[in-house]
Amino acid sequence: MKKSILLFVVLAGLKGFAQEQPKEEPKKETKKAIEELRLSLNDDGTHYIKATFLNQAWFRYADYNPGTTVLGAPKSNGFDIGLRRTRFQLYGQLTDHVTFYFQMGQNNFDFLSGNGGSPDNGSPYVNRKTQFFIHDALADYRIKKGSDILFLGGGLTIANGLSRFSQPSIGTIMSLDVPVFAQATVDQTDEFSRKLSMYARGQLGRLDYRLVLTDPFPVNTNGTVATPLTFAPNSPNATFAQVGHNKQYQGFFMWNFFDKESHVTPYMTGTYLGKKKVLNLEGGFIHQTNATWTGDGTLAGTKYHDMDLWSVAVFYDAPLNTEKGTAFNAYAGYFHTDYGQGYLRYNASMNPANGIVSPPTGTAQANSQGTAFPMFGTGNVIYAQAGYLLKKDLLGEGNGTLMPYVTLQSAKYDRLDKQMNVYDFGMNWLIKGHTAKITLDYQIRPTYTPNGTALNLNSSTKRQLNMQYQFFF
Repeated sequence: MKKSILLFVVLAGLKGFAQEQPKEEPKKETKKAIEELRLSLNDDGTHYIKATFLNQAWFRYADYNPGTTVLGAPKSNGFDIGLRRTRFQLYGQLTDHVTFYFQMGQNNFDFLSGNGGSPDNGSPYVNRKTQFFIHDALADYRIKKGSDILFLGGGLTIANGLSRFSQPSIGTIMSLDVPVFAQATVDQTDEFSRKLSMYARGQLGRLDYRLVLTDPFPVNTNGTVATPLTFAPNSPNATFAQVGHNKQYQGFFMWNFFDKESHVTPYMTGTYLGKKKVLNLEGGFIHQTNATWTGDGTLAGTKYHDMDLWSVAVFYDAPLNTEKGTAFNAYAGYFHTDYGQGYLRYNASMNPANGIVSPPTGTAQANSQGTAFPMFGTGNVIYAQAGYLLKKDLLGEGNGTLMPYVTLQSAKYDRLDKQMNVYDFGMNWLIKGHTAKITLDYQIRPTYTPNGTALNLNSSTKRQLNMQYQFFF
């Protein structure tokens, strides 16, 4: 009897103890962070539509080229703010074989922005509210399901020959800006490097290829004031021809030694930030018959010139220490750019000045004001860049890391008396990779004095300090 009572007491105590224990709360599932705006069209997500947004704001202080005027007033330096690029993209795979890509936005929107020119070039009006335009509108057909062996497509597209920087993924570039000279006809016979084209692109084993047939725009529809001519103007130096129309033939090829690069869109990545190991040997070309002309002001003296551009390059982008998250990016390319006899074009990204006064020694080159330099020309160019991605969370968790870089554009164009070197030294603060980053860039560029139609290098250089804030989602 005593044993039964004792057993009862023990069991009752254990039951009471069990009842007093707090109940274990069910584990709450942590929601996965949204990394992209993507709508799946089928159960496995292979058919989808994706949207992305990009904005690059510039805050720049710069020395201006000699003779520069801003809205008619002489100016030697200045500070400006602008939107280098604002883009909205929509793309996706609608079936196992059909993909599309659409992009619209604006470039170079600053206090001088307008439509039809500016007061300094004779335009009757300006309008800052008409900057948005279609950049890309294309569709392609994947020949084999799940394979990148061949895409056939066309429309308004940046698919180009010449180089990877002729079709850059702007949101993923390592430096402040792309080497714009590689977008060889930018805003002359194209639409900010986009062209009406049909193409075949894809990968055969480790060979990546793009073949493009392009219908270029006439130069007199590029938004500047141009008078239609029946023959070439009186000049020994080539400009884009305003009479006649010929197609462009383009090609780009690269050998992927390690990881293969994506063909989801025609755009090419600038840096993978250690997520891929890429080593490519690259080459490309652009040819257009009778693209430019020279003349003596008469029909009989008009001479046409072919445009023949080609390049060879090596590109490396790979992790160094996967544990620390460090990586290295490097590119070196040689470009032969033949636009015809004596072709030379000054250009600047979002130039903060719009006028130039000619020096006593000759006539100032068109568009040589502000931060411009001889960016395009008949001759040869070497472009190189290198960058080092420091360890992840260098600045603390949630604050990202840094990636310093250096770039060089070194050109010997026919009308320059000496080699032209433009240096950029920069630092990326990658707050969240390419999604949110701040870039600080210091540029050193040369200036030239006209000597007839040639240009003589000055001993002094000009500098600019530029900060960019990018979001890309």
